[in-house]
Amino acid sequence: MAKRRQEDPPAGSPAWMSTFSDLMNLLLCFFVLLFSMSTVDEAKYNALVAAMNNTFSIFESGATAIGEGILISNGVSQLHELDKYINSTGKLDDGETNEDKLDKFQGTLEEQLEEYEEQLEEIKLQENENLAELIEEAVAESNMSDQIEVSFTAQYVQLTMKGALLFDSGSAQIKAESERVLDKVSVILERYAESEIEIAGHTDNVPISSSRYADNEELSSDRALSVFYYLMEHCKVDPVRFKHSGMGERLPVADNATEEGRTRNRRVEIRILSPA
Repeated sequence: MAKRRQEDPPAGSPAWMSTFSDLMNLLLCFFVLLFSMSTVDEAKYNALVAAMNNTFSIFESGATAIGEGILISNGVSQLHELDKYINSTGKLDDGETNEDKLDKFQGTLEEQLEEYEEQLEEIKLQENENLAELIEEAVAESNMSDQIEVSFTAQYVQLTMKGALLFDSGSAQIKAESERVLDKVSVILERYAESEIEIAGHTDNVPISSSRYADNEELSSDRALSVFYYLMEHCKVDPVRFKHSGMGERLPVADNATEEGRTRNRRVEIRILSPA
């Protein structure tokens, strides 16, 4: 009976030796790491921790190493101290977290922004007051103080003209005798307006009975448009800066229950808006 041929052993080292070699390498690296950590220069480490604490506020103290000078070479005994430092990460000396600090910073920033906006509002109000005084002087020099009322806010300086001055009742056609008023307004706008100019038409609350206009909204819009077209033709201001609107009876400045109030509500307003 023929014998079964015995197989040749595999070439090279046995497989277990590769695993054993890898394990030895890992152990060597581990002990080298421990050795390197046990020889840390304490002075340099303390300086590093102090610098990190002063810059990022991530440790409880920047003047001592973990465990008040006890080095990591003590091994397991350091785990408790290390856990304390990990749990204290992001906390300040008074227990305030970085999130609290961020919230406080945001609150301070919002307060500063509000203060800045208030100061800006005051500056704009003062600037518009000065502009309104100049326009009032120009209106007085033109003998139109009884025809044009000047007012101001932080957002604009406004010239208000009575509707009866410019238009007949129920009409949006500018009166011929009122054109000289708009001519002088054009000069004022050319001299003092440096930003957008808004023209708004207003009416009282009496329903209009006209075949041309369905309601006061259409009448007020057409009146604003008539003033707009006139200024476009006679005022040397960039047309892009003009805009117009009809507000109808929606923004009264007086009581519509009286004739005097209705007369005040029928008006055209020209606003010189404050620069953005």
